[in-house]
Amino acid sequence: MPHEVDYLVIGAGAMGMAFTDTLLSETEATVALVDRHHQPGGHWNYAYPFVQLHQPSSFYGVNSRKLGDDLIDTHGLNKGLYELATSGEICAYFNNVMNRRFIPSGRVSYFPMCDYGGDGCFTSLMSGNKQTVTARTIVDASYMNVTVPSMREPDFARDPAITCVPPNGLARVSHESERYVVIGAGKTGIDCCLFLLAQGVEPANISWIMPRDSWLLDRANIQSLDLLQDSLVGSFGNIFEAIAGAVSVAEVFERIEAGGQLLRLDGNIEPTMYRCATVTKSEVEQLRRIDDVIRLGRVQRIESDKIVLDQGEVAIDPATLFVDCTADGLERRETRPVFDGRAITLQSVRTCQQVFSAAFIAHIEASVDDGQLKNELCTPVPHPDTALDFLRNTLADLHNGARWAEHPEIQQWLQTSRLDGFTQAGDPSAKAIANAERIAPLAEQAAAKLQQLLSAAG
Repeated sequence: MPHEVDYLVIGAGAMGMAFTDTLLSETEATVALVDRHHQPGGHWNYAYPFVQLHQPSSFYGVNSRKLGDDLIDTHGLNKGLYELATSGEICAYFNNVMNRRFIPSGRVSYFPMCDYGGDGCFTSLMSGNKQTVTARTIVDASYMNVTVPSMREPDFARDPAITCVPPNGLARVSHESERYVVIGAGKTGIDCCLFLLAQGVEPANISWIMPRDSWLLDRANIQSLDLLQDSLVGSFGNIFEAIAGAVSVAEVFERIEAGGQLLRLDGNIEPTMYRCATVTKSEVEQLRRIDDVIRLGRVQRIESDKIVLDQGEVAIDPATLFVDCTADGLERRETRPVFDGRAITLQSVRTCQQVFSAAFIAHIEASVDDGQLKNELCTPVPHPDTALDFLRNTLADLHNGARWAEHPEIQQWLQTSRLDGFTQAGDPSAKAIANAERIAPLAEQAAAKLQQLLSAAG
């Protein structure tokens, strides 16, 4: 038990692990990691067993250690794209990082199953023992508050006679149900619908409560650059071109959808939600097999014979199994300065790229002394919720990227960071240079147009 450390990190989830890993690589700092869970990984310890990453394993985890084998899937709904780690693989990965890198370094002290009470004090949830450590800097790696359905009770009331389970319960059913009702339109709801279909459940036996339709990202555009060089370094150029040429918010989405970067389940319904959910076109085809999509707002309560929603009621069969997918895994938190005196609050500095953001913040902490400059380089990008947030976040990403481009050292770090899947590493080819030269003016035009459109939209 150290009495003094350089950094006290609260939370050994993905962001806390990525931050600590970069500190170990780039400084001689000592770290105490305090966490409420029994092993590293945060919410991944409670995730449903059939969940997979929504982005390639090749740029998830920590910078110093590869996750997965950098393989391309040869079958299934992700065929032709980089592999997606499962929850079990991710938990094992973070456990290995802790026990084979962090602790053997002699510079990390790890305190699982402990509740942090402030002022360097934490209490064991098992024994009640209290400990105190003095730290130069306190790092809040729990602020983003990632919550999955199995970590809390649903918000809606339920009749005791009905059966409602989190997604984890789907993997433990012992007999078939006459009907399945998936509650929630986010990525968790998508995963549960796909899981049911993959197990042979007839689409006619599935109902999907979808309070809001969502714009979805085509995962084919979110890959390491070796798969994307022939598409203008991914989809960035196409998106910027679409934005720059649009005259309204509606036309922006129309043009981006036409370019294949955004997808939706029903072409007749204008999505009002955007939560960074990624899918493949094959997954969208499967989801469209479900005809009974209930668009009557959120569930207020489930009675023995009906579901009461914001905008109506739906009769139910007593043998229905309800699957609660309503937890807010990407909660939109109020932004705070990342650096504030002795405190660091980890937040996303690139849209929905949490582990990259944590590692980037650690690099800035290790390499920049000026506090004002640190915060300028680490301007938080809040998790999106509405369709308009897609445009707000794109503009925020452009602004942050422009700031980073002013610093050659940061560009060098980005090129060598495995968590940054979107920066060309090494000596770029003539094609990559040409693509970058084409993207730069498009990005400037897109930023100007976004400011204009967002100002008009209020």
